[in-house]
This record gives sequence, C-alpha cells and structure tokens, in this order.
Amino acid sequence: MSGLDYEAVAAFAQQGGTLYFGLIFLGGLIYALRPRHKADFDRLAKLPLEDDDHV
Repeated sequence: MSGLDYEAVAAFAQQGGTLYFGLIFLGGLIYALRPRHKADFDRLAKLPLEDDDHV
C-alpha cells in the first residue's frame, strides 16, 4: 500500500487550507492598512452618517 492514506491527505488538506486562508487574510490586512487607502476608508466610514435627501 502506498504511503498516501486518507489521514495523510486529510492532514495535508487541513494544513494547506489553513496556510491558504492565512495568506488571504494577511493580504487583506496589508491592503486595508496601506496609507494609500486611508482617504477612501475614511470617506466610506462617514457614508452611513450622511443625509440622503433624494429618496
């Protein structure tokens, strides 16, 4: 029998998935914390507080 049984594949998939989603999270965090995007996020944070008179 080969050395690739169900437990080995499951462990690899769990570790690979954790690494994949960790990298996605890290990329999103870096994107959100870049100073270049601060003005956009500040404007969007105030959007719910603005009056909307053209309903």
